[in-house]
Amino acid sequence: EKPPGAPRESRAFIFPFLIRGGKPTPVVTCVLAFAFCSCNGYLQGRSLSNYAEYPTSWLIDPRFILGIAGWISGLAINIHSDHILRNLRKPGETGYKIPAGGLFEYVSGANFFGEIIEWLGFALACCTVESAVFALSTLLILGSRAQQHHQWYLQKFENYPRSRKILIPFVY
Repeated sequence: EKPPGAPRESRAFIFPFLIRGGKPTPVVTCVLAFAFCSCNGYLQGRSLSNYAEYPTSWLIDPRFILGIAGWISGLAINIHSDHILRNLRKPGETGYKIPAGGLFEYVSGANFFGEIIEWLGFALACCTVESAVFALSTLLILGSRAQQHHQWYLQKFENYPRSRKILIPFVY
């Protein structure tokens, strides 16, 4: 059985090998990301295996069902958005392009939106302090990154869609 937080392995271990022509990531960034993911994985795993107690009826509780649906939806959005980003450049191409398709038609940070939905769903399904803190930290960190990316796109591309929101379709 996968440990809690296992979908992060896709972001941490698989996604980097699928990127074409990206810039190298500083070692300190890799070390810090590894440390954060390790601590978070430990906290989530310990919380769920040692402290959280769920009755059998939890599997039909609306919080669990909505949480799982949110997690699956967020995961699908995240995977699809990452696929779009990975395929912006053809082999051998360099330079930056405007992402298009999927939720990128509505927001600059479609991949961030998917990951936030994913972990908000996880937090709702688990209903633990640790999962809620992780979801909140994900929202704050990725929300900030989405805003930075949006500003960068607006400055870099004159033809960037001005109606495109930052993170939440039609809202923000």
